[in-house]
Amino acid sequence: MKSTLLIDNDCLQFEQVKDLLDQEQQIELTPETKQRVEKCRTYLDSKMDGHRGLFYGINTGFGFLQNVEIDKNQIEQLQYNLIVSHACGMGDEVPAEIVKLMLMLKVQSLGYGHSGVQLDTVERLAQMFNNNVLPVVYTQGSLGASGDLAPLSHLSLPLLGLGEVYFEGKKYPSKVVLDKFGWQPIRLQSKEGLALINGTQFMSAYGMYCLKKSAHLLQLADLICALSFDAFDCVSGPLHPNIQKIRGHKGQASTAAIITRYLQGSEVAVQEKEQVQDPYSFRCVPQVHGATKDVFENVLNVFLTEINSVTDNPNVFPDEDLIVSGGNFHGQPLALHLDFLSIAMSELANISERRIYQLISGQRNLPLFLVQDAGLNSGFMIPQYTAAGIVSENKQLCTPASVDSISSSNNQEDHVSMGANAATKCLRVINNVERILAIELLSAAQAFDFRRPLKTSPILEDLFTAFRKEVSFNDKDRVLHNDMMKAVEFIRGWERF
Repeated sequence: MKSTLLIDNDCLQFEQVKDLLDQEQQIELTPETKQRVEKCRTYLDSKMDGHRGLFYGINTGFGFLQNVEIDKNQIEQLQYNLIVSHACGMGDEVPAEIVKLMLMLKVQSLGYGHSGVQLDTVERLAQMFNNNVLPVVYTQGSLGASGDLAPLSHLSLPLLGLGEVYFEGKKYPSKVVLDKFGWQPIRLQSKEGLALINGTQFMSAYGMYCLKKSAHLLQLADLICALSFDAFDCVSGPLHPNIQKIRGHKGQASTAAIITRYLQGSEVAVQEKEQVQDPYSFRCVPQVHGATKDVFENVLNVFLTEINSVTDNPNVFPDEDLIVSGGNFHGQPLALHLDFLSIAMSELANISERRIYQLISGQRNLPLFLVQDAGLNSGFMIPQYTAAGIVSENKQLCTPASVDSISSSNNQEDHVSMGANAATKCLRVINNVERILAIELLSAAQAFDFRRPLKTSPILEDLFTAFRKEVSFNDKDRVLHNDMMKAVEFIRGWERF
């Protein structure tokens, strides 16, 4: 039986988000959440019945059309028109795990009771999540302000029986799957279309998914680096706790301690060294990996704040008898920190590629390009080329999106965050980091084979042995693409730290 994540008034934590995906949990609205949603909807209905003023997006047009009053009899059509007209996404399809996060985060935000939606609407989104009915959403179309309008419109189309969904591994018109479950299309009431598409759930879902992958890669970067450290026969002095103590950065001290633990018991680590110092790509790992970890913690805190927020507009406050227009949909906090995460994670790859380069350079009694009969065999020459090309691609992707803006909606929306672009390219950067760490593992394992019969530490021997079950020692040239892809799959599945 699948475990359940309760959608309540408590703040979502990072571990809960990870478990939601890793354990294929379901979501459920608590009675208190349902009560908040219904209370807000009842208040909004009574407000509209007894008030003749204009409320943005409730009885007016949208964006530059804010002052166009909409007749009460056309409110449902207004909300329907909003979603269908804003479903203008293009580009690649958003990965399924991120679409699932979008659904959950939209339910979470609407569940706080400040959005004015029907309970039926929120429960339908939860039903779609729980039954793996995943809307087809596209990566392009959001400016990251006024919410993620185009992506969230595509997320919402199946509520109306429109658009497409994936179900049981196949793509269907939404109506086909709605009919299968006996779900009637939702008839949107006032404010609902705006509540559904005004929000940051596209950026937030990408961000949380990137953070989930980053957390795993940060652990792997230390582990793989430790094997490279031994394979290159490095001096352990730079890991000494006294060095970390006099600088004081948390991530630096943590990294040095972790790599020291990974090397504990290594026969290579304790043997006498010929060199006094190692290249920066080994000597400065605590400082570089540690800085990325410190950025990770900062970015995580921002995103945890965001996913526990209400980000549509206008906001409804039944207890205060208020309906207030604001800008909680603006993605600037996310855009800046997605750019920051991209830059920080790219540095893991940058320093990793330099370690690969050192390992194949023919130093420290290792053969040139880590192969016997170099010349006849090219060995690991070209994996380093691939890593170098990917590192340079990351440098290009790390140009900040958040410094850009462009006016839209006839200059009513005259500053936007470009957080959606920051989000999609952040995932590209992190996927590239994964590939480069896989190449480093491949190279470090090959290099360490030339240290035999010496043994590394028990922790690293476990890593080495498990890896060698998937990828054998390279004694002569073969198609290394296959080995590299196996290495990627290996590190994705590695959980023993």
